[in-house]
Amino acid sequence: MGTDPEAAESGEGLTIDELAAAVGTTVRTTRYYASLGLIPPPERRGRIAYYGPAHRARLELVRALQEHGFTLQAIERTLRSVPDGASVEELALQRAMLTSWTSEPPEVLTRRQLDKRAGRRLGDADLAMLQRLAAIEIDAAGYRVYPHLGIGLEVLDLGVPERGVALADEAIRRHMAALADELTAILHEQVLEPYTRDAASAEDALRMERTVSALRRLTLEAVVAGFQRAANAVITRSLGDR
Repeated sequence: MGTDPEAAESGEGLTIDELAAAVGTTVRTTRYYASLGLIPPPERRGRIAYYGPAHRARLELVRALQEHGFTLQAIERTLRSVPDGASVEELALQRAMLTSWTSEPPEVLTRRQLDKRAGRRLGDADLAMLQRLAAIEIDAAGYRVYPHLGIGLEVLDLGVPERGVALADEAIRRHMAALADELTAILHEQVLEPYTRDAASAEDALRMERTVSALRRLTLEAVVAGFQRAANAVITRSLGDR
């Protein structure tokens, strides 16, 4: 996450054009993010503004959060909790912790595109059910479609009563929230806190980001396997009771 090699060698840092190119955004977008206070003011020498590694790391954090479905308002709230003087390593850690566990960001579709994706005209009741299943969100931008839309459509095809879906959704949310809280606490105490004590470089931060990403994947696989074991135990116990 260092500066452009030539700029770094000269000790000047990055111009806004170089910063935007390094992060993969446009100058206009970068200026807009700066106007919202999402990145701190640059260092000015004469009429030219220069941005350092921490500016780039913060801008990369903004980009990562937006790509994972965070609204700008949510990003603003999140970054308010990040100290202005946060180091590159601390910002990389924030990115590792805050980016979604979803492997793919949501798509924003029009109603017509959503109907085409579903393969049929979706009624108001269908849309309400998909929202309950968190397969879509409806906002001013359109229909925000999540990767598990296919699961929601299959539930619609099965004709499960809405009350049954509501009860199942409530149970899943309740238990998953408790599980997420506990697993997050373990991650902080056993992985992140030792890292913050021992980390010394941007390479350490990148390695930690990869570690957290791998732990997310393994955790999701473990949750599925754990539910399968628990469900099989319930079936076995039920047969025994009979």
